[in-house]
Order: sequence, then C-alpha cells, then structure tokens
Amino acid sequence: MTSALPDDAPVPPAGRRPGLRERKKIRTRRTIRAAAYRLFAEHGYDATPVDRIAEAAEVSPSTVFRYFPTKEDIVLTDEYDPLVEEALRRRPAAEPPVRALREALSEVLAQSYEEDLAEAHQRLRLIRDVPTIRARMFEHNAETSRLLTRVLSERTGRPEDDLELRVVTGAMLGALTEAMVLWAERGMHGDLWEPVGRALDVLERGLTL
Repeated sequence: MTSALPDDAPVPPAGRRPGLRERKKIRTRRTIRAAAYRLFAEHGYDATPVDRIAEAAEVSPSTVFRYFPTKEDIVLTDEYDPLVEEALRRRPAAEPPVRALREALSEVLAQSYEEDLAEAHQRLRLIRDVPTIRARMFEHNAETSRLLTRVLSERTGRPEDDLELRVVTGAMLGALTEAMVLWAERGMHGDLWEPVGRALDVLERGLTL
C-alpha cells in the first residue's frame, strides 16, 4: 500500500462539484437520453433515427452526435463512472481490492437503479434485445475498466498495466454485465440484487463452483 493512512481510514474522495459548464452538459445529455427512451418505447429502437431524437430533444443532430458518438451510446452512456471512482476512493485503505471494488460498484449500481427504475428497466431491455447495443457495451466496459484499474493501481501501488489488476476489474464488470443481462433475459422478475450478488460472490471466493 502506498497510503500513509491508518488501516481503517477511508481513502479521501477525489470528488468535486461539477462546474456550471459541466452541469449544462449533463442536463443536455439527460434531455437527449430522455427523448430517445421515449421514442424507443413508442416506435422501437431500430425505427427511431437520430434526427427524430434530436427534434424531440430540441437540439440539432450534430449536438446529439457531439454528446453521443453513436446511437447505441445514447443507451449506454451515463454519469456514473466518476461516482464509481469516488466510491472506490472512499473505501478503507486496507480493504482487499476485490471487496473494495465490489462495494463501490454495488453502491453506485443501487443508486442509479433506484433513481429511475423505469429507465433502468428500459435500458436493460434494450441491451437484451438489440445486438448492436450489446456489442458497443463491451467498449464502454473497457473504458470503465481502465478507469477502475487506475484507481486500484493508486490503492495498491501496482503499475496500471499490472495483469492481475486488469483481470480483477475486467472480471468484476463482466460479472455485473452477465448478471444484469441474465436478469433481463428472465423477464426482470424478482430482485436484481440476487443475481448480482451471486455473480460477485463467485469472484470473491475465487472463481470456484
């Protein structure tokens, strides 16, 4: 460990309140996303072009693409990566990396799920039903994995290109994805946290069956 904090002290958060410009960007992104979800529900994903989303959000198509490089990104892009980073930095310095990452991801996933249940369900349905969204999702997971690997590198003193760190973050995100997709495939009945918890348990006990 590189931290000089006591073993039970939380790692100080890196958080900062977003500036005005950043808050405006977040609002615009959410406006576009809300319009897109509404149109996807009414007309279907494939039948909804970006120009119609732009019109519903009262922005130009170029603005949509400035915030979301592809239509799939409208579904997959959110504001939660910085929150996961902060949550991970708040975990106790002596906490094992897998446990710290599990707690951070679980905290933010619960927050995002509870904030807008309907949108969370729609997002999972689209991931389940649209192959191009699932394909793009792996690129998003890779970006998140790099972010979390960097934070774990700071916590552990290992280099960012350390294979074991990359395996831990990649496996954790893969487990979360598989649990949520399975829950969606089974009709989203019951508690989402049951398959999520089981998936993360597999990782914590060392991938034994």
